[in-house]
Amino acid sequence: MTEVPPEHGHIDLEKPNAARVYDYYLGGDHNFAVDRGMAEEAIAMWPDLPLIMQANRAFLRRAVQYCAERGIRQFLDLGSGIPTVGNVHEVAQQAAPGARVVYVDTDPIAVAYSRKLLQDNPDATIVDADLRDPEAVLASPEVAELLDLSQPIALMMVAVLHFVTDDDEPGKIVARYREAMAPGSYLVISHASAESRPDVGPAHADLYRRRTSTPMTMRTRSEVTGFFEGFELVDPGVVFLQQWRSAEVGEQPERFPGLAGVGRKP
Repeated sequence: MTEVPPEHGHIDLEKPNAARVYDYYLGGDHNFAVDRGMAEEAIAMWPDLPLIMQANRAFLRRAVQYCAERGIRQFLDLGSGIPTVGNVHEVAQQAAPGARVVYVDTDPIAVAYSRKLLQDNPDATIVDADLRDPEAVLASPEVAELLDLSQPIALMMVAVLHFVTDDDEPGKIVARYREAMAPGSYLVISHASAESRPDVGPAHADLYRRRTSTPMTMRTRSEVTGFFEGFELVDPGVVFLQQWRSAEVGEQPERFPGLAGVGRKP
């Protein structure tokens, strides 16, 4: 169990937080009893959830490696969450020393621990901002200092768009970031979907709606593919998490029903 860092503001310890619940799924310790309680309730409903979250994290690492191998040296990670092993900056800077990474999150725990983790890393920082406000994110001093938006970047939207409701028009949000990205940039998305698990997916989303301040919206493959409008989808397209350029695809990739894809801006 994490201690509450004294340097940031009020933390609601009465309501589970999606970032901290995700941290618990991954085996982290930056979470509280209320988060663990909800996570255990969700796992009782859907026992594969921790494995799905691990598959999502593995996709993130493969996607960062893919972008780095294609010359990307700048990464903007939206809704980055709480630091865990295999962060974007760790993968990117191992593949390409000097790669620059800006994380973006509004959760006070995520922001505080990211700042602590990155305090000695001159090529990585975090912005305390809401990804639903692209203008604020893109105009932030941190982005201006570390990223050159006239050059290609990788925009990471991993396991975050399902926390953007339809009322917030996620397609328009993605489009605004796309407009700011130079040709040759990449968009990386993973997204919750009940496509192969209609028996438990909707109930899982309902749990987030009832218990957290960040309701979850499950989306179909066609809806997730729509976020890549204006990008050229990298083979194999929008697929289950384990199917995206993994050397170890299980016999039942639909068991891990999150959808993942990478697109390149021409």
